[in-house]
Amino acid sequence: MKNLGRTSAIFLVLFLAAIAALAAPRPIFANDYGARADGNSLDTMAIQKAIDAAAAAGGTATLRPGVYRTGSLFLKSGVTFDVPEGVTLIGSQSLNDYPMLPTRIAGIEMTWPAALINVRDQHDVKITGKGIIDGDGSIWWKSYWDLRASYEPKGLRWASDYDCRRPRLMLIQDSSNVEVGGGIQLKRSGFWTVQILYSHDVHVNGVVIRNNEGGKGPSTDGIDIDSSRKVLVEHADIDVNDDALCLKAGRDSDGLRVNRPTEDVVLRDSIIRHGAAAVTIGSETSGGFRNIEAYNITAESGVPSGVLFKSAHTRGGFAENIRIHDLTLEGVAIPIHITMNWNPSYSYATLPEGMKDVPSYWVTLTTRVPDDKGLPHFRNVHIWNIKASGAKRAFDVSAYPNATLDDFRLDHLDIDAATAGTIANAKNWKMTDNNIHTLDETKPVFTDTAVHDPKDVPYGEPK
Repeated sequence: MKNLGRTSAIFLVLFLAAIAALAAPRPIFANDYGARADGNSLDTMAIQKAIDAAAAAGGTATLRPGVYRTGSLFLKSGVTFDVPEGVTLIGSQSLNDYPMLPTRIAGIEMTWPAALINVRDQHDVKITGKGIIDGDGSIWWKSYWDLRASYEPKGLRWASDYDCRRPRLMLIQDSSNVEVGGGIQLKRSGFWTVQILYSHDVHVNGVVIRNNEGGKGPSTDGIDIDSSRKVLVEHADIDVNDDALCLKAGRDSDGLRVNRPTEDVVLRDSIIRHGAAAVTIGSETSGGFRNIEAYNITAESGVPSGVLFKSAHTRGGFAENIRIHDLTLEGVAIPIHITMNWNPSYSYATLPEGMKDVPSYWVTLTTRVPDDKGLPHFRNVHIWNIKASGAKRAFDVSAYPNATLDDFRLDHLDIDAATAGTIANAKNWKMTDNNIHTLDETKPVFTDTAVHDPKDVPYGEPK
């Protein structure tokens, strides 16, 4: 009887599992909707039909092995978008395949081409698989450098990033409960790779980002968390030509108008092979940052800064309750890098005299910010357990006498550097249990006078 009961229980479990398997919606293949997967035909409509069908069924949209040329795709609530190994989605090189939509770009709300993969105003979306999403970025990179070469002599360096329309690889905007990862490879983005904008409860886990293949694309940030909350990024492997893991919150008058912070964010267990820094806050700081933690991150010698805070005297905003710890920096030039006067030719927008009939977003960019609202305020920052070898300067820190960097704690820093560097405009800093070893035997110099090095060219800019 006992064996009979056990056999019945096993049969019941198997029966229920079979029923569940039959009830679960089957994956929906874009190939069944006409996707050709030949790398040349535009498969946008077929893939979108599969996504829409999966949304209706509450299931998974996927693809059979092949190369799929596509424009913008829009994921829907309840959909899992599976890009399995053997599948490459490659972005169209025609801007017409990326519809113009309202969004925020580099801190300014404006219309801009949709991303290649879009999650807009949705919830409960998953993007997974070990396949490749390739922005085919070289045409967009060239368009930027060509436009910038014509703009800089006119005093319009600041406008280049907004006038040269380039599609992002992935956008999560006004959405919640979104997961991205599973080993998916994101390559050659035309502009930012992953932007998480005005969203919450987003988990990025196990993405590989490679934007330095076939050239070095401008503004190819890795993961930008932009006026969003409750975001976890982990197990990222990033090789880019701008910021790698970056927090943003709006620029100047428009960012102050929107006034949405980035908060409750964790960045952990990742490696940065090339990029501006291991961890970046800014330069779009207007909405502010709070409750940020970054740890267990390794940056290799292709990364010039370890911790990078950057802003400008027109940005405003704040950063508070920031915790950064357990970083390994291998050949990183400046382990602790803070500047509140970042890249002036980009940060401070002014219209050349006599220029008329300009785009509306130029007016936004050049709207003056009152002095008392333009100064950023960073406070209550704790940085500890940093291991850095092969550095050039241990510290390169500066702010303003009337907007100091307040209440920083730095402890258990182990830094080998050529020289110690300077810390300017700091108030109530506590530095304990640190080992700063320098070849010139200097110690960090605290000063009230900021030192701005004209040779300090931002990462990704031409030298």
